[in-house]
Amino acid sequence: MTAVAPATVPVYTAPPWYRRAKTWQMVARYAVAVGLTIIFLFPVYWIFIMAFKTPEEVFASPPIWAPSSLQLNSFRKLFQDGEVISVWNSLVTAGVSTLVAMFFGTICAYSLARFRTGGNNLAIWIISQRMIPPIVIVFPIFMLYAALGLIDSFFGLIVLYTAFNLPYVIWMMRGYIEDIPLELEQSALVDGWSRWQMLWRVVFPMVKGGLFATAVFAFIFAWNDFIFALVLTRTEVTTFPVKVTSFFGQQQTFWAKIGAMSILGTLPIFFAVAALQRFIVRGISLGAVKG
Repeated sequence: MTAVAPATVPVYTAPPWYRRAKTWQMVARYAVAVGLTIIFLFPVYWIFIMAFKTPEEVFASPPIWAPSSLQLNSFRKLFQDGEVISVWNSLVTAGVSTLVAMFFGTICAYSLARFRTGGNNLAIWIISQRMIPPIVIVFPIFMLYAALGLIDSFFGLIVLYTAFNLPYVIWMMRGYIEDIPLELEQSALVDGWSRWQMLWRVVFPMVKGGLFATAVFAFIFAWNDFIFALVLTRTEVTTFPVKVTSFFGQQQTFWAKIGAMSILGTLPIFFAVAALQRFIVRGISLGAVKG
């Protein structure tokens, strides 16, 4: 009995014109992506590079695209005048409010996820509070703070930022906690662990990515806030976004100071995102595959 050779399946090869078309299509996509990146990043480059220019180079016409030498006088001036303290004020208010919101928000989220506190309607009501435009309530809050003596205080801003971050934290952490298998928590409780031990050793490690991702976005909200800080601060607790606007005057605009302050104000966000990048990506991925 003779063996029959298996039939060979012909391999399809794309014609040359098709391969050239696909190559040019890919080149066009990369060109458009690079062009859009340059367009969107150019304002950032321009505001940053002004911090290292001399006053003559800042107002030169035609514009000077790069300084002849890096000048640090604008940074030195910020430190000498004490204006850099606004970055520290933002760091304190945003950092403390984020920590407080993450602690209480995670506890509330666990209650909603595991004990169904308030049913599904409570969770929807909580996140709806985050949708209130700040401009709608800033002046009633100002009147309340003025009566309580909380204007221009760290405590006042921290409480306000915590209140605005809590709905977001609760909603996000509720989704992450619901993804954890309930059997793991039940096994820990059967082994004699307390509820707090189980939260610390089982729940928190498993939602670590979600914790860091949520914390970064809550921190960015508090860091970038302008309307609350503008209305509720005067001189003692002026934050970074409010301080930057003070360099715009009717007679003169201090562009070098604006650039220097923008760099100093961007560094905390840059380092936070860079240090927690892998946790942020993991946390966003966990939320994306839910359901």
